[in-house]
Amino acid sequence: MSMSVSRRTFFAATAATVAANSLVVPKVAPAAENHVQPFRYCLNTSTIRECSYQGKKIDIVSGIEVTSKAGYTGIEPWIGELDTYVKGGGSLSDLRKRISDAGLTVESAIGFAAFLHEDENERKKGLEEAKRCMGLVREIGGTRIAAPPVGVTDKTGLDPFKLAERYRALCEVGQAEGVLPQLELWGFAKTLHRMGEVAFIGVEAAHPAACCLLDIYHIYKGGSDFEGLGMFASSRMHNFHVNDYPGDPPRDTINDSQRVYPGDGVAPLGQIFRTLRDNGYRGVLSLELFNRTYWQQDAFQVAKTGLEKTQAAVAKALG
Repeated sequence: MSMSVSRRTFFAATAATVAANSLVVPKVAPAAENHVQPFRYCLNTSTIRECSYQGKKIDIVSGIEVTSKAGYTGIEPWIGELDTYVKGGGSLSDLRKRISDAGLTVESAIGFAAFLHEDENERKKGLEEAKRCMGLVREIGGTRIAAPPVGVTDKTGLDPFKLAERYRALCEVGQAEGVLPQLELWGFAKTLHRMGEVAFIGVEAAHPAACCLLDIYHIYKGGSDFEGLGMFASSRMHNFHVNDYPGDPPRDTINDSQRVYPGDGVAPLGQIFRTLRDNGYRGVLSLELFNRTYWQQDAFQVAKTGLEKTQAAVAKALG
């Protein structure tokens, strides 16, 4: 290894440590009145994506009804659902009213813009796609969108400082559009699969809108220890994806479809929820599952069961 590469590796590692430490916040005692359920609850629509409701396959309109009836206060739709709705003649302003009338807020949305791509032209296209997606989210009343490592999931050895610059560029787009891009960890990816990477890029982006989106399953899949959650400031997290995973198959072969309801797996949910609470997190727990067994069931029953199990897991951890 050359001296220049060694120096670069050293400084990158040092900066990563500083970045993580910069995210530390003092642990505070939870308020007495909300120590059992200090979080809000949201449904990520992937959880019921292929379900049926009242004899028909679920769509964004019926998904809103299901989410509200099940007892959630927030919804996290996918951009593809919004595109399908619009292509079918739907009005986003009508959808916004429908969401509001159902007593819901749009806590986030799931998009796939390649803002980190190594190719400059593809990266520009990614930023344009991000802008388009942010516009859709804004029109339905949302202010946040997921920003996963699309375009670099199969890449290794990328310069973390360049990735930080690219995320900063996305934050600038988000600032102009009024929508926060949440840097999302993907456990199966080769880039941005560990919490330390997310911390580093978020800090080095040096932007006031920089924030992260973590997920119980993805933290496990990516190999990070849940103790690392204590390093993330609650002020830079607005949405946290919740789920659980079984003990088998093992980490290296488990996939998205094997996520289960909170409490039905082996994830250290007590540690996770206590860490979030003690760090001052009072944001959203968004249930995100892709379980094909659940998809064969009624959408309302899946949504309701998911909320009850999530709340029970939180109560068990914090009660």
